[in-house]
Amino acid sequence: MKNGLAISFFLLQGIWSYAQEIYYVKGFVKDMVTQETIEYAKIEILGSTPVQPDPMDGSFVISLKQSGNYILSITAQDYLIKRIPISMDKGDLDLGIIYLDRDIVQEKTDNLITLTDADLLEDESISMTSGMLQATKDIFLSRAAFDFGQAFFRVRGYGSENGIILLNGIPMNKLMDGRPQWNNWGGLNDVTRNQEFSYGLQASDYSFGGILGTTNINTRPSSFRKGMRLSSSASNRTYAGRIMATYSSGQKGINYSVSASRRWAKEGYIDGTLYDAYSLFGAVEYKWNDAHSINLTGIWAHNRRGSSSAITEEVFHLVGKTYNPYWGTQNGKIRNARERKIVEPIFMFNHYYNSKKLNLNTAVSYQFGTISKGRLGYYNSPNPDKTYYRYLPSYYINSPIGANFIAANMAKEGFLENPQLNWNNLYQANSSLSLQGKAAYIYYDDTYKDLQFNVATIGNYTLNDHLKIDFGGHYTNLDSDNYAEINDLLGAEYHEDIDPFSNTKNDLDGGLNKVTSNLFNYHYNIKAEVYDAFAQINLRYPKWEGFLGVNYASTNYQREGKFRNERFLNTSFGKGGELEFSNFGFKAGYTYKFSGRHWVALNGAYLTKPPVYQNVFINPRENNQLVNDIQSETITTTDLNYYIRLPNLTGRLSGYYTRFQNITDINFFFVDAGVGSDFVQEVLTDLDELHLGTELGLEYQLSSAVKLSLVASVGKYLYASDPYVTINFDTAGAEEDILNPEGNIDLGVAKVKDYKLSQGPQKAFALGVEYRDPKYWWIGATANYLGNNYAGISTITRTQSFYLNPETGTTFPDATEENVESLLFQNKLDNFYLLNMVGGKSWLKKGRYISVFASINNVFDTVFRTGGYEQSRNGNFGQLQQDNLSGNPSFAAKYWYGFGRTYFINFAISF
Repeated sequence: MKNGLAISFFLLQGIWSYAQEIYYVKGFVKDMVTQETIEYAKIEILGSTPVQPDPMDGSFVISLKQSGNYILSITAQDYLIKRIPISMDKGDLDLGIIYLDRDIVQEKTDNLITLTDADLLEDESISMTSGMLQATKDIFLSRAAFDFGQAFFRVRGYGSENGIILLNGIPMNKLMDGRPQWNNWGGLNDVTRNQEFSYGLQASDYSFGGILGTTNINTRPSSFRKGMRLSSSASNRTYAGRIMATYSSGQKGINYSVSASRRWAKEGYIDGTLYDAYSLFGAVEYKWNDAHSINLTGIWAHNRRGSSSAITEEVFHLVGKTYNPYWGTQNGKIRNARERKIVEPIFMFNHYYNSKKLNLNTAVSYQFGTISKGRLGYYNSPNPDKTYYRYLPSYYINSPIGANFIAANMAKEGFLENPQLNWNNLYQANSSLSLQGKAAYIYYDDTYKDLQFNVATIGNYTLNDHLKIDFGGHYTNLDSDNYAEINDLLGAEYHEDIDPFSNTKNDLDGGLNKVTSNLFNYHYNIKAEVYDAFAQINLRYPKWEGFLGVNYASTNYQREGKFRNERFLNTSFGKGGELEFSNFGFKAGYTYKFSGRHWVALNGAYLTKPPVYQNVFINPRENNQLVNDIQSETITTTDLNYYIRLPNLTGRLSGYYTRFQNITDINFFFVDAGVGSDFVQEVLTDLDELHLGTELGLEYQLSSAVKLSLVASVGKYLYASDPYVTINFDTAGAEEDILNPEGNIDLGVAKVKDYKLSQGPQKAFALGVEYRDPKYWWIGATANYLGNNYAGISTITRTQSFYLNPETGTTFPDATEENVESLLFQNKLDNFYLLNMVGGKSWLKKGRYISVFASINNVFDTVFRTGGYEQSRNGNFGQLQQDNLSGNPSFAAKYWYGFGRTYFINFAISF
């Protein structure tokens, strides 16, 4: 009975929709300054199908099936969004010519990209998610990216692996960690700015998507503005200068575009962080008729930069927030010991089919190249890092035999006199006669050499005005070669490829002595395959709309060792077992429209995801061992959104809930635990996380020239379970009588439930004001408050092993619940305020469009910590208690500090 009534209701509603009177809204869309037609504008009214203007004269017609008050919204790449209140109750409406203003704030995307390019994306740091947010006009997401992003704010506390990035329909998220590598197209802002973004659980035309959203970057030359664009930038952030040139043209069905950029800095805001990047782009599109076109795209981006490190408060108080221990001078030039190089060219072929009802995009891509991370290796020699705990004053103050303040003061003076890496000392050590040519120090690269092949197809079929079906799938084949390569012997003749802790050979079948360009230490290959398919039904009616999407994916991983490691004779060489994951997901959304100005949307999703392969193999550099009983991750999420579109007020209020279950995570560190001391791999399984909160974004047009904005985010991100912890000792494989042949030690559960996640500020507010003058200049300021940011916790110290005295094997007598709680109290970072200012001016001179954009971030030079983590070295109660007695522990938490006052200036000319 109920099903019959429901079916009857929908049938009657559909019949009523067709029977009612149709209203038409028409007009023209043009550039305010040049009076030219804007071809690729998107014109929409809630409840109607979006349309594009006619490319010849800019005219458009949009139909409505219900009278009432609406907001007409017009968006176009590189233009400010235009919203016009309309009332449909007296027949058709002719709006005449609608002019759009150029948005030179688009240059803020350069500002954003400099942040995502920063060394703070290193593996041991916090990953930013704001890179994908440049594609949206949502005021909340704009503030999250451009203002809150300075403090590594994560939207809803999600990592970037929860957002899907597509390049012409091809997924760009890395299989190793699930994150997009923005450096693969960094510096090519002009040709990657054409993006379509679906936020959160919203339906996407291109993919089932991630819970953070889906971004499709379109590089079809036919969608670019024709002509030449030149720009140059200056900054004191990650790069000092940038130049970029882009030219697009076309005729007789052929369109093409080329772009190039160069970015550089001897050092960025952080000391010793060089920046050197080149980028090239070329694309040609051939349209042989109205239905078919093909597109060839090539991208080559080379990025080289020097990294920086998190530091303890002790080091911060000695040398300040811009200090970086990774660099020193050699022959009068800065040399960074942690350089990162990324060169991964992309070649892509697309075929597009477009008809009245069906759009089909078929794509093939091939990507190859390397990501290398340079570092110093030292073998039976002193650690060259000037912030090594034995070189700092706290080491002498916290000594178990008593504080030595004289030695501590000498250490302080010595550090302040020579705080940077001494390259000359490394060369001198390697030239020692006692070594007879053997290296005590080397500089080497950890390298990932990937070959990746992708095939994808995406279809959109419009059955009628009410029903649209999206579908698609992709296949990915990855062959990843991973190895360490000697880059520089630093004056030595050879390196002896032996593990210094166990005195065992890393490469039994290869030569013992290695020279420059030789592979050493480890060498293995990862093969991965992904089959992924999705389908989505979209329904649209005047008062409501909804969607239902489903997804299925199959993922396979396999490791093949290329070195026979003496510590793992049986598991290091050859192919390991093949691991396969089958995953599914579904999501749905329902939107109810109270009117054309008020509506609510409810979305929900349940999906499973395979673990990324860096969390599948416990120690892939040395053996084929897999995480025991590894499971797919499960995500349950929902959000409720209220939207308002009034003539002077627009905004969104959202509430969300997300639970991640069965997370697997692997960490590497040296520990003095109650069960032993060594370099270990820590494996966390059965880990749950909870994310919930609210978002608010409002814009109010106070007058034709003044606009106010208010943004707020209040979240709660915490551990929602006590995960199971296993550690694997690095040298255990060399001993047959160790706890077990593979060296695994089960530590049981870690009591971390209800600890806060270190996902950036969990509370953020912004109040902005903008003045836009009719003479094409504008200025704006945003005051931001960020708080509830927490340092990451050490999991191993929350296990029962923390209570054990390694010398006796018994519990420390004074390891009471109260004493342990005071030692393990989670560190909350300081709340802080930031003021950012932006401004710009544009001109039209003899057919040339000129613009200048400038921004100043952190105007008052506020000092703040963006994130941090507890060190795991003190893995037992006795050592941690001893280290904290002075209040200045040697193994205190390490922190990243935000940039102080910085600027960005951009000049551009188009013709």
